[in-house]
Amino acid sequence: MIEQIGSYRVLEKLGEGGMGEVYRARDTRLHRDVALKVLPEAFASDPDRLARFEREAQVLASLNHPHIAAIYGLEDAGDIRALVLELVPGDTLEERIAVRGSLSIDEALTLARQIAQALETAHEHGVIHRDLKPSNIKIREDGTLKVLDFGLAKLQGADGGTADRSAQSPLTASPTLISPAMTQAGVIMGTAAYMSPEQARGQQADKRSDLWAFGCVLFEMLTGKPPLPATRSAISSRRC
Repeated sequence: MIEQIGSYRVLEKLGEGGMGEVYRARDTRLHRDVALKVLPEAFASDPDRLARFEREAQVLASLNHPHIAAIYGLEDAGDIRALVLELVPGDTLEERIAVRGSLSIDEALTLARQIAQALETAHEHGVIHRDLKPSNIKIREDGTLKVLDFGLAKLQGADGGTADRSAQSPLTASPTLISPAMTQAGVIMGTAAYMSPEQARGQQADKRSDLWAFGCVLFEMLTGKPPLPATRSAISSRRC
Protein backbone atom coordinates (compact mmCIF):
# COMPACT_ATOMS: atom_id res chain seq x y z
CA MET A 1 0.00 0.00 0.00
CA ILE A 2 1.12 3.56 -0.67
CA GLU A 3 2.49 5.12 2.52
CA GLN A 4 3.04 8.78 1.64
CA ILE A 5 1.94 11.16 -1.11
CA GLY A 6 3.50 14.57 -0.74
CA SER A 7 2.50 15.90 2.68
CA TYR A 8 -0.27 13.29 3.04
CA ARG A 9 0.37 10.21 5.18
CA VAL A 10 -1.79 7.35 3.96
CA LEU A 11 -3.69 5.59 6.76
CA GLU A 12 -5.90 3.02 5.04
CA LYS A 13 -7.47 2.03 1.76
CA LEU A 14 -11.17 2.85 1.56
CA GLY A 15 -12.05 1.38 -1.81
CA GLU A 16 -11.41 1.38 -5.52
CA GLY A 17 -13.20 1.77 -8.82
CA GLY A 18 -12.60 2.18 -12.49
CA MET A 19 -11.15 5.68 -12.17
CA GLY A 20 -9.05 5.39 -9.02
CA GLU A 21 -8.19 3.94 -5.64
CA VAL A 22 -9.41 5.88 -2.60
CA TYR A 23 -7.43 6.18 0.64
CA ARG A 24 -7.91 7.87 3.98
CA ALA A 25 -4.87 10.06 4.62
CA ARG A 26 -3.62 12.56 7.17
CA ASP A 27 -2.69 16.04 6.02
CA THR A 28 0.49 16.57 8.05
CA ARG A 29 0.45 20.32 7.39
CA LEU A 30 -3.13 21.18 8.27
CA HIS A 31 -3.64 18.26 10.67
CA ARG A 32 -6.86 16.94 9.18
CA ASP A 33 -7.95 13.70 7.53
CA VAL A 34 -8.71 13.75 3.82
CA ALA A 35 -9.61 11.30 1.08
CA LEU A 36 -7.02 10.70 -1.62
CA LYS A 37 -8.25 9.42 -4.96
CA VAL A 38 -5.18 7.97 -6.66
CA LEU A 39 -4.95 7.24 -10.36
CA PRO A 40 -4.00 3.54 -10.71
CA GLU A 41 -0.42 2.96 -11.80
CA ALA A 42 -1.62 1.11 -14.90
CA PHE A 43 -3.20 4.35 -16.16
CA ALA A 44 -0.41 6.75 -15.20
CA SER A 45 0.93 6.91 -18.77
CA ASP A 46 -2.48 6.89 -20.48
CA PRO A 47 -3.13 10.44 -21.76
CA ASP A 48 -6.90 9.90 -21.92
CA ARG A 49 -7.05 8.71 -18.31
CA LEU A 50 -4.80 11.55 -17.17
CA ALA A 51 -7.00 14.06 -18.97
CA ARG A 52 -10.16 12.62 -17.39
CA PHE A 53 -8.52 12.66 -13.95
CA GLU A 54 -7.60 16.32 -14.32
CA ARG A 55 -11.07 17.13 -15.66
CA GLU A 56 -12.59 15.62 -12.54
CA ALA A 57 -10.45 17.99 -10.46
CA GLN A 58 -11.54 20.95 -12.58
CA VAL A 59 -15.20 19.95 -12.38
CA LEU A 60 -15.09 19.68 -8.59
CA ALA A 61 -13.19 22.94 -8.29
CA SER A 62 -15.98 24.68 -10.23
CA LEU A 63 -18.62 23.47 -7.78
CA ASN A 64 -19.12 24.89 -4.30
CA HIS A 65 -22.14 23.43 -2.57
CA PRO A 66 -22.80 21.98 0.91
CA HIS A 67 -24.12 18.75 -0.63
CA ILE A 68 -21.19 18.13 -2.98
CA ALA A 69 -17.95 16.77 -1.54
CA ALA A 70 -15.23 19.41 -1.91
CA ILE A 71 -11.83 19.12 -3.54
CA TYR A 72 -8.78 20.54 -1.77
CA GLY A 73 -6.17 20.07 -4.46
CA LEU A 74 -4.44 17.94 -7.08
CA GLU A 75 -1.27 16.23 -5.86
CA ASP A 76 1.50 15.22 -8.25
CA ALA A 77 4.22 13.22 -6.48
CA GLY A 78 6.53 11.67 -9.05
CA ASP A 79 4.57 8.98 -10.89
CA ILE A 80 1.58 9.30 -8.53
CA ARG A 81 -1.38 11.54 -9.33
CA ALA A 82 -4.00 12.07 -6.63
CA LEU A 83 -7.04 14.20 -6.00
CA VAL A 84 -7.19 15.55 -2.44
CA LEU A 85 -10.85 15.38 -1.46
CA GLU A 86 -13.07 16.09 1.50
CA LEU A 87 -13.35 13.00 3.68
CA VAL A 88 -17.05 12.56 4.37
CA PRO A 89 -17.85 10.48 7.48
CA GLY A 90 -20.90 8.25 7.67
CA ASP A 91 -22.54 5.52 5.63
CA THR A 92 -23.36 5.54 1.97
CA LEU A 93 -27.01 5.61 1.00
CA GLU A 94 -26.48 2.11 -0.37
CA GLU A 95 -25.36 0.90 3.06
CA ARG A 96 -28.29 2.59 4.79
CA ILE A 97 -30.82 0.97 2.46
CA ALA A 98 -29.12 -2.41 2.86
CA VAL A 99 -29.55 -2.19 6.64
CA ARG A 100 -32.97 -0.55 6.90
CA GLY A 101 -34.65 -1.53 3.65
CA SER A 102 -37.11 1.13 2.57
CA LEU A 103 -36.79 4.51 4.26
CA SER A 104 -39.66 6.52 5.66
CA ILE A 105 -41.25 9.02 3.31
CA ASP A 106 -40.01 11.91 5.47
CA GLU A 107 -36.42 10.67 5.50
CA ALA A 108 -36.45 9.82 1.79
CA LEU A 109 -37.79 13.24 0.84
CA THR A 110 -35.28 15.00 3.11
CA LEU A 111 -32.42 13.16 1.45
CA ALA A 112 -33.90 13.53 -2.04
CA ARG A 113 -34.19 17.29 -1.58
CA GLN A 114 -30.46 17.51 -0.79
CA ILE A 115 -29.53 15.36 -3.79
CA ALA A 116 -31.72 17.53 -6.03
CA GLN A 117 -30.04 20.70 -4.72
CA ALA A 118 -26.60 19.24 -5.48
CA LEU A 119 -27.64 18.24 -9.00
CA GLU A 120 -29.23 21.64 -9.61
CA THR A 121 -25.98 23.39 -8.75
CA ALA A 122 -23.97 21.00 -10.93
CA HIS A 123 -26.34 21.49 -13.87
CA GLU A 124 -26.26 25.27 -13.47
CA HIS A 125 -22.48 25.00 -13.94
CA GLY A 126 -22.90 22.78 -17.00
CA VAL A 127 -21.81 19.62 -15.18
CA ILE A 128 -23.56 16.30 -15.83
CA HIS A 129 -22.73 13.68 -13.17
CA ARG A 130 -23.64 10.58 -15.26
CA ASP A 131 -23.05 8.13 -12.41
CA LEU A 132 -25.49 9.06 -9.64
CA LYS A 133 -26.31 6.03 -7.47
CA PRO A 134 -26.69 5.21 -3.75
CA SER A 135 -23.04 4.18 -3.35
CA ASN A 136 -21.97 7.66 -4.53
CA ILE A 137 -23.99 9.40 -1.81
CA LYS A 138 -22.74 9.61 1.77
CA ILE A 139 -24.89 10.57 4.75
CA ARG A 140 -23.39 12.23 7.82
CA GLU A 141 -24.63 11.52 11.33
CA ASP A 142 -26.50 14.83 11.40
CA GLY A 143 -28.54 13.80 8.34
CA THR A 144 -26.80 15.97 5.75
CA LEU A 145 -25.47 14.23 2.68
CA LYS A 146 -22.76 14.72 0.08
CA VAL A 147 -22.79 13.62 -3.54
CA LEU A 148 -19.44 12.01 -4.43
CA ASP A 149 -17.47 10.80 -7.42
CA PHE A 150 -17.63 13.07 -10.44
CA GLY A 151 -15.11 10.85 -12.26
CA LEU A 152 -17.51 10.21 -15.14
CA ALA A 153 -18.92 13.74 -15.27
CA LYS A 154 -18.92 15.79 -18.45
CA LEU A 155 -19.26 19.48 -19.17
CA GLN A 156 -21.94 20.99 -21.38
CA GLY A 157 -22.21 24.39 -22.99
CA ALA A 158 -25.22 26.63 -22.63
CA ASP A 159 -26.61 25.24 -25.89
CA GLY A 160 -26.52 21.70 -24.53
CA GLY A 161 -23.45 20.78 -26.53
CA THR A 162 -20.26 19.46 -25.01
CA ALA A 163 -18.15 22.35 -23.77
CA ASP A 164 -15.02 20.26 -23.31
CA ARG A 165 -13.66 19.38 -26.74
CA SER A 166 -11.86 16.33 -25.37
CA ALA A 167 -15.26 14.98 -24.39
CA GLN A 168 -15.64 13.92 -28.03
CA SER A 169 -13.17 11.10 -27.41
CA PRO A 170 -14.62 7.59 -26.96
CA LEU A 171 -13.46 7.57 -23.33
CA THR A 172 -15.65 10.50 -22.40
CA ALA A 173 -18.59 9.68 -24.64
CA SER A 174 -18.93 6.09 -23.47
CA PRO A 175 -21.83 5.35 -21.15
CA THR A 176 -21.17 4.05 -17.67
CA LEU A 177 -21.20 0.27 -17.72
CA ILE A 178 -20.69 -2.58 -15.30
CA SER A 179 -17.49 -4.50 -15.86
CA PRO A 180 -15.95 -7.44 -14.00
CA ALA A 181 -12.50 -6.05 -14.78
CA MET A 182 -12.38 -3.19 -12.30
CA THR A 183 -8.89 -2.08 -13.32
CA GLN A 184 -8.79 -3.15 -16.95
CA ALA A 185 -7.60 -0.37 -19.23
CA GLY A 186 -10.13 1.06 -21.65
CA VAL A 187 -13.24 0.02 -19.70
CA ILE A 188 -15.52 2.52 -17.96
CA MET A 189 -17.49 1.28 -14.97
CA GLY A 190 -20.86 2.22 -13.60
CA THR A 191 -24.13 0.62 -12.56
CA ALA A 192 -26.63 -0.27 -15.27
CA ALA A 193 -29.58 -0.11 -12.84
CA TYR A 194 -29.30 3.69 -12.70
CA MET A 195 -28.46 4.42 -16.33
CA SER A 196 -30.87 6.38 -18.50
CA PRO A 197 -31.98 4.79 -21.78
CA GLU A 198 -29.81 7.15 -23.84
CA GLN A 199 -26.73 6.22 -21.81
CA ALA A 200 -27.47 2.52 -22.25
CA ARG A 201 -27.68 3.11 -26.01
CA GLY A 202 -24.36 4.98 -26.02
CA GLN A 203 -25.98 8.31 -26.90
CA GLN A 204 -25.09 11.72 -25.48
CA ALA A 205 -26.18 12.29 -21.90
CA ASP A 206 -27.52 15.59 -20.59
CA LYS A 207 -29.06 16.75 -17.32
CA ARG A 208 -32.13 14.61 -17.99
CA SER A 209 -29.89 11.56 -17.64
CA ASP A 210 -29.11 12.65 -14.08
CA LEU A 211 -32.82 13.18 -13.43
CA TRP A 212 -33.49 9.58 -14.53
CA ALA A 213 -30.85 8.34 -12.09
CA PHE A 214 -32.30 10.60 -9.39
CA GLY A 215 -35.71 9.00 -9.92
CA CYS A 216 -34.15 5.54 -9.62
CA VAL A 217 -32.45 6.52 -6.36
CA LEU A 218 -35.67 7.96 -4.93
CA PHE A 219 -37.57 4.82 -5.91
CA GLU A 220 -34.96 2.67 -4.15
CA MET A 221 -35.13 4.78 -0.99
CA LEU A 222 -38.91 4.32 -0.85
CA THR A 223 -39.03 0.62 -1.75
CA GLY A 224 -35.68 -0.74 -0.62
CA LYS A 225 -34.89 -2.08 -4.09
CA PRO A 226 -33.85 -0.59 -7.45
CA PRO A 227 -36.57 -0.06 -10.07
CA LEU A 228 -34.77 -2.36 -12.51
CA PRO A 229 -33.38 -5.15 -10.29
CA ALA A 230 -32.64 -7.45 -13.22
CA THR A 231 -29.95 -5.07 -14.42
CA ARG A 232 -27.93 -5.48 -11.21
CA SER A 233 -26.67 -8.83 -12.42
CA ALA A 234 -26.13 -7.70 -16.01
CA ILE A 235 -22.46 -7.29 -16.81
CA SER A 236 -21.29 -5.43 -19.88
CA SER A 237 -18.07 -3.82 -21.04
CA ARG A 238 -17.11 -1.40 -23.72
CA ARG A 239 -13.67 -0.79 -25.14
CA CYS A 240 -12.48 2.74 -25.76
